[in-house]
Amino acid sequence: MHDDGYFGEDVAATYDQDEADSFEPAFLGATVDLLAGLAGDGPALEFGIGTGRVALPLAERGIPVAGIELSTAMATRLREKPGADAIDVTIGDFSSTRVEGSFSLVYLVYNTIMNLTSQAAQVTCFRNAAAHLTSGGRFVIEVMVPELRRLPPGERLRFWHANDDEWGIDEYDVATQGLVSHHLRFVDGRAERVSMPFRYVWPAELDLMAELAGLRLRDRWEDWDRTPFTDESRRHISVWER
Repeated sequence: MHDDGYFGEDVAATYDQDEADSFEPAFLGATVDLLAGLAGDGPALEFGIGTGRVALPLAERGIPVAGIELSTAMATRLREKPGADAIDVTIGDFSSTRVEGSFSLVYLVYNTIMNLTSQAAQVTCFRNAAAHLTSGGRFVIEVMVPELRRLPPGERLRFWHANDDEWGIDEYDVATQGLVSHHLRFVDGRAERVSMPFRYVWPAELDLMAELAGLRLRDRWEDWDRTPFTDESRRHISVWER
């Protein structure tokens, strides 16, 4: 890991291409619709703004958007895009970096809460979100439900993707709620591996973090279309209110 975390120039250069499915209007439209409704007149603050996948279309709705991003390389990609001039990006750790102003919405999507690899850092993130919110403001997280039920007893590894060009393998440490995601790409007859550490977190644990930060759960859905959250849901969109 370097100053840009695990999202240095090598990752930033191909990030939009590698995550192309998540940029599709059919996928992204529901995300922006829900966030825009929660933001109202705004403004909104994105933790881990990245290359602007969500922030740019949200700003196009007329909502003032700011962001915090650890990776200078990712933020540089954002600044190169049309409409980026309207978005104020602060370089720093979103769990603790403060920006000026108060916001009706703070949001953290695409499993990014898991990039904080300790419980303490995740708790700090909730407190930082609450500190940026107006009274009645909302904090939104999109994150996977830990897939331990799909992990055979005694096993630590789970294949989640495999084709001729790339394998994806998650390595679990149940004792510490640690997860290392291994991405193996096969290029010109050789394998290239990128491994990133995460900390998985349960919905009930997030609710307790919210309570510690002075927030209360308002809604929880399975997806951005507001499908009800059930015991079979594999991810959740949770909304806490100050």
